Amino acid sequence: MHEASKQLLSCLPSLRRYARALIGSRNGADDLVQDTMERGWRKLSTQQAGGDMRAWLFSIMHNLHVDQCRKPALATEQLDHHTAYAAAVVSGDHTQRMQLREMENALLTLPIEQREVLLLVALEQMSYEQVAAALDIPVGTVMSRLSRGRERLRLTLAGKAVESPLKVVK
Repeated sequence: MHEASKQLLSCLPSLRRYARALIGSRNGADDLVQDTMERGWRKLSTQQAGGDMRAWLFSIMHNLHVDQCRKPALATEQLDHHTAYAAAVVSGDHTQRMQLREMENALLTLPIEQREVLLLVALEQMSYEQVAAALDIPVGTVMSRLSRGRERLRLTLAGKAVESPLKVVK
C-alpha cells in the first residue's frame, strides 16, 4: 500500500471522533467522514509530500461541513435510536453516561466556530497552528474562539445562563 494511503487511513479514528462530537449524530458523522475520506482519496496527489495529513483532512472535513450547513437539511429519522441507547444502558457506569450526554448536549449549544476549535484542540489534541491551518484562520482567532468556547461550556455545564458580551446599540 502506498505510504500516503496508509497515512490517510491512519487518520480515520480521529476523523470519526471529531465528526461525531461536531455533529452529534452518528449517521451524520459517518456521512461526513465518508465524504471527507472520498475527497481526500481523490485529491491525495495534491497533498504536499511531508505535509500534515491530519490537518489536511480536517481542513477538508471543515469545508465539507460548512458546505453541508449552508444547504437546507432534509428531514431524516434515526432508525437505530432505541438500539443505541439499549446498548449504552448495558455497558458502563450510569453516572458516567449521564455526564457524557450532558457534555455532548453542552457542546452542541456552542456556536459552530467555537465547537470546531474546542474539539480540535481538546479532543484531537491538535496544536493551535494545526487548527489554524485546518480551519484556514489566524492562530489568534483559534485562541480567542477556544477561550470563549471553554468559558461558555463551563457556564453551560455549571447551569448558569450564558450572556452575550455584545451590547445592543439603538
